[in-house]
Amino acid sequence: MTTIISWNVNGLRAVDRKGQFKRILEEKPDILCLQETKSLPEQLSDELRRPDDYCSYFHFPTIKKGYSGVAIYSKIKPLEVKNDLGIEDMDQEGRLIMAKYKDFTLLNIYFPNGGGAPERLEYKLKFYEHFLEFVDKLRETEPNIIFCGDVNVAHREIDIARPKENINHVGFLPIERAWVDKLIEHGWTDVYRHFNPDKKDMYTYWDMKTYARERNVGWRIDYFFCSENILKNIKSVHILDTILGSDHCPIQITFN
Repeated sequence: MTTIISWNVNGLRAVDRKGQFKRILEEKPDILCLQETKSLPEQLSDELRRPDDYCSYFHFPTIKKGYSGVAIYSKIKPLEVKNDLGIEDMDQEGRLIMAKYKDFTLLNIYFPNGGGAPERLEYKLKFYEHFLEFVDKLRETEPNIIFCGDVNVAHREIDIARPKENINHVGFLPIERAWVDKLIEHGWTDVYRHFNPDKKDMYTYWDMKTYARERNVGWRIDYFFCSENILKNIKSVHILDTILGSDHCPIQITFN
């Protein structure tokens, strides 16, 4: 059995200072995917660069250094690792790593937030469309695909504590949610909802400024999606909401 954990750490060094990087490794994931690492290469300790028993791969942004960023730590050495969509303005923010293994291909993505300015929402929607085109094309030659990360949208009302209050907020806009509908129509499965179609009050992100986690006023915006071909091999999915250190919590799948 293989276990993958995905986590938006909201700063890798910050999580490490809180002891939570060590804590997540205690879960013994075969593969650990991190988003929003917010670090430059020279800022990482040896332990963060290459923890014991893991190969490590990073995608650092080439603009806004110390912003965004993703990482994969893997006990299984991938056959190949790439970190681009092939579109310059999509690749320069350090948002994607793809690792090809013998029996499956894994993509770790930190999708844009889309808030702050109209052009950032436009960029987010453009990123969504380019990614869907990219992953659909990839499936033609790589049928066993899993992608995970912070998608920065709550898909349905069940995925957000206060849907009515947030209907006009970035992260729950109809146009963003429609893209997830489209993703599913294209044959990609939301693994958590596949196993838990009606489970309520399960979130992966909480606003720290309003102490939302203590009240579980959250959003489920972190996902595992997979192709139909590999879905039958997935045995379990969990939201690890007792692990602290970030405004997000980790999510985990196990498959054979």
